[in-house]
Order: sequence, then C-alpha cells, then structure tokens
Amino acid sequence: MSRKQKKMLIRILIATALMIILLCLPLTGWVRFVAFMLPYLCVGYDILIKAGKGIISLQPFDENFLMAVATVGAIVLQEYTEGVAVMLLYQIGELFQSYAVGKSRRSISALMDIRPDSANLEMENGEIEERDPDDVPIGSIIVVRPGEKIPIDGVVEEGKSTLNTVSLTGESMPRAVNTGESVISGCVNLTGLLRVRTTKSFGESTVSKILDLVENASSKKSRSEHFIAKFARIYTPAVCFSALALAILPPIIRMLFLSAAPAWGEWIYRALTFLVISCPCALVISVPLTFFAGIGGASRMGVLIKGSNYIETLSKVKVVAFDKTGTLTCGVFAVESVYSEEIDENTLLEYAAAAERYSTHPIAESLRAAVRSSLEARQVTSVREVSGEGVEALVDGTPVAVGNAKMMRRMGVKPHDVAEIGSVVHVAIGGVYRGAILVSDYVKPHAKEALQGLEKIGISRTVMLTGDSRVTGEAVAESLGIHEALCELLPQNKLEEVERMLTEKPNGAALAFVGDGINDAPVLSRADVGIAMGAMGADAAIEAADVVLMDDDPVRLVSAIGIAKKCLRIVYQNIVLALGIKLVCLALGAFGHANMWLAIFADVGVMVLAVLNAIRAMKYHR
Repeated sequence: MSRKQKKMLIRILIATALMIILLCLPLTGWVRFVAFMLPYLCVGYDILIKAGKGIISLQPFDENFLMAVATVGAIVLQEYTEGVAVMLLYQIGELFQSYAVGKSRRSISALMDIRPDSANLEMENGEIEERDPDDVPIGSIIVVRPGEKIPIDGVVEEGKSTLNTVSLTGESMPRAVNTGESVISGCVNLTGLLRVRTTKSFGESTVSKILDLVENASSKKSRSEHFIAKFARIYTPAVCFSALALAILPPIIRMLFLSAAPAWGEWIYRALTFLVISCPCALVISVPLTFFAGIGGASRMGVLIKGSNYIETLSKVKVVAFDKTGTLTCGVFAVESVYSEEIDENTLLEYAAAAERYSTHPIAESLRAAVRSSLEARQVTSVREVSGEGVEALVDGTPVAVGNAKMMRRMGVKPHDVAEIGSVVHVAIGGVYRGAILVSDYVKPHAKEALQGLEKIGISRTVMLTGDSRVTGEAVAESLGIHEALCELLPQNKLEEVERMLTEKPNGAALAFVGDGINDAPVLSRADVGIAMGAMGADAAIEAADVVLMDDDPVRLVSAIGIAKKCLRIVYQNIVLALGIKLVCLALGAFGHANMWLAIFADVGVMVLAVLNAIRAMKYHR
C-alpha cells in the first residue's frame, strides 16, 4: 500500500470504530448530531472539499458532488447512520479501487526498473569511467559487469555470458551470448564480464523506446473509453436534475392536484437514494482500469501494446498477414548448394559475393560468409540495387547480376529451375547465365504452434507475403498451415495486397500485419493493426507498428490477440453489470422500494465487483 492508501485505511478504521461505539450509545438531539459528525468528517472531509471545489469551478457534476449531496441530505433528514454509512462504504470502495489501479500500475512500472542509471565507459587509456548513458557516443566500448544492466544496444567485442531478458521479453530462460553477437539494453548480465561496442545512442536504444511506448500507452484511448467519458458528462447532470425533480415535483403534485400532504421528507429521501444509486463510479473506473490492466499484463508477457485503442482493434482481428523472413522464419540464411555452368563453384560464389559486398540483406551476408577467400582482392564498382530483384555491379570490370528469376528475365537471360526448397539466387556474368546458389532459411521453432493457436482463437484467414519464389513460399506456407501464400512480391506489391485484403475482409473485422523489416514499415502503418518483431526487427518497423513482440516469437501474437479479446469481454461485462443493476435500483428507488442500504450496494458494491472483474485482465493463460 502507498502512504496515501495507508492514511485512508486508518481514517476508515477510526470512523468505523466511532460509528460502532455511537450505535451502542443512547444519544439524542444535538448531542447525537455532533457525535455522528465526528466519523462523518473523519472519513469524508476530502469528498466534501472536492465537491466544494467543483462547485466553485462551475464543474460540479461528478461522483464527489453526488456523494456530498446524498450524505448531507441524509444528515439533514436526521438519517445520521445512513449518511455516515454511505460515506464510509464509498471510501472503502475508493480505497479498493485505488489499490487495484496501483497493482495494475506496478505491473507496468516494473518495466521502469530496466532503465539503467549509468554506463561504464572504457577510456582510451583503459580506465573505466562511469557516465550517464545519454553521454555515451555510438561506437564506444562499455563494460558490463555481472549483475549489471546492459545500458545501450551494441555488439559483444569480448567475453561471453548469459542474459536475463525477462523484463523485455517475458522469457524466463536466460539467453547465452558470445563475442560478435548483438545485445539489447535492459537485459541483466548474469555471469561473465562483457565488453560491448555500442551501435546506437541511448535515446535510440531498445530500453528507451520501450519506456517511451509504455509511458505513452495510456494516452491513446479506445472508443469504449471515449464513450464512457462522454456518457459520464451527460449522465451525471441528467441524474442530478432527475433527483431534484423527484424531490420537488411529486410533493407539489400531491398538494395541488391530490389535496394530500406533500411528504417532503419521504420524497427528498427517495431523491437522495436515487443520487447514491446513480453514481457512475463502476463504469468510469472499471473500463479504463481494464485496458490499463491488459496493457500491464501484456507487457509482462513480452508484448508491448502502444495504447488501449489498439487493444480494441486487436480483439476484432480475423485476418492476419505475415511477412516471411525474420517473422515466420529465423532470417538466418546459409548457402546450401551451388549449381554452376561452365565455371568453378567457388568462382561463381566469389563473383556473387563481391557484387553483394555492400548489401545488408541477410542473403547477401550468407553469400559473403560462404566465400573462403578474401573479397578485398576483387574490385567492385557501379553497384546498383534493383528493389525486389537483386544487385548489378562491375566486378573486376565484368558486369555481374545477382538476383531472382525476375531480374534474369528482364535482362533477357533464361534462369534454370531449381527443384529444391529455399531462396534461389541466380547469377549472370558478362550477360551470360552462369548458375544458381540455393540459400535456405529456417522456420522458427514455435511458428507452427502460433498458427495453430491463431486458428483456435478465431482467426479465419492467414496469409504469407514474401518476395521468395513460389516453390519456396508455398512450401513454407504448407508446412505451417497458412491458408494462402503470395510470392515473388516487390515491397510495393505487399502494400497493394494488404490494400486488397482490407477491402475483402468481413464487416467489423480487422486485419493485422506482422513484419520485421524496413520495407514492412509502410504495410505495418496501413494495416488495421501493425505488429512488429522487437528483438531483431528494424527500428522503422518497430516505430510504425502498433504492437511489438519483444522476443520475436510468433507465439506471442496469440497471447496479444487473446489478451485483447479478454479485455473487451471484461469491458462489456462491466458495462452490462453496472448499467443493468443501476437501472433496476434506480426504478426501485424512484418508486420508494429501495432504501439507502440498497443504494450503497448499487454504488459501492457494483464498483467493487466491476473492479475485481477488471483486474482479471492482468492475467492471461493460453
């Protein structure tokens, strides 16, 4: 409990003890009034102050005003016990709600612990200087000792260790790292000393982006939250004027038209009961709390949702489109085989790798890694990358084209078919076809499980978008159980296909796109909800996405959609619960069949039930 919550608990306990004592004493008149004012003011003075400030600022219509009017009115009618009880139970409900919000907030605030306080910068003379992470330039060497957080993204220059990534990915199994491997900020170094060369500034590092996403998530409200806010602004003054009419009109009608006693006390009591019942706390509190709890629960599972509006969209997803490389597959390519014609295999590899010397594409990296000799001996000029096709360059003055079958056909060269499954890289040297290189990627271990999980939670259509050949793409799609594979696509074709799927999707359904590369950023932005791979995904993709899967495991997608669906179910349950019970109790109160105790249940009881239901969104079990 926070200090504020503890103070409120003490006030509640004191007021409860005083009330029990007073109920046992035979007090009457002014003595009884003064005695009951002690527990009333002890537990409710802050509500009265807030109501007074609302009236002064000409914005009186909130739950504080309703509670103040109802309890003061009860005391004026000498219903001291009920007046104090309403205030006491209302504050108990507020304390419970505050604790529930705090618990949900702590689940998100736990992420704030990943923020490193300092970085150990290695100076040129070998000494270690403690610096603020913001002051460490890109390319510096930082030392991360066992037990310390990695402050900035980088590559291990020296050392090997295991990292605790649970704060970022939700994965409890430590991850082993060795020299040459990438590490991301926010992970805790568990065992060995690491020397890390920074590849980003602190502001661009993973930890900073996560904190920014989490801190801004609550500012993006869902349509349900906007509806509740508008509803409360209209509903509260409406019930206040209704209560006023209930207190005044029936007595006047009784006097003027029925020649009966006005019974002011009875009708004012009904109006006050009506006010207590009508308090919209359950709705106003539980709906935002449900989304907040959902974002917190998702973050603990390694899923960052950038706002509650995206939870609402995620819950409606029926169609999921996937990029292939790096999303469903590991994105780690290796040369499987070389098919050469009238040229040595190693020479073919050397020409292809030399032409791809400056490319950052994973396939280019696999070609360079497969060459045994040094590529520095070959002179590479006039490099031109053709989007969606490959690379053209002069290698030792000879024109070399390395790319897919589309590039070969455009050049007037007939590529040969390769029956094996994998990415086929065709090579033309001097305008003559010289062979093909088969490069294979590997499907992620949990990709098939993820697709099966999506089907179980109601995803009706899955599509894979890839630039790979039809043979490779369809083989991967079939092995994973994907409904449709669209292959040999250029980056702009992916966007066109997503545009087409958006027009074909069922009414009221949403389309999600899952990707990780720079070329996926436009598609991530265009989809109803964009989902990016956060561990190895490109910065542009993470920036454009609405949801980030921190450990690149496609199974997290099932969790993300499952959490969203659970959140929306809880929101609708709370709306029906709160409005249903209140409407019934309001009718009973207006016709004199409800007393202040039923009003207390309709207000505080329903709020407690709604809050208890809301915090269920923090946990999700697949």
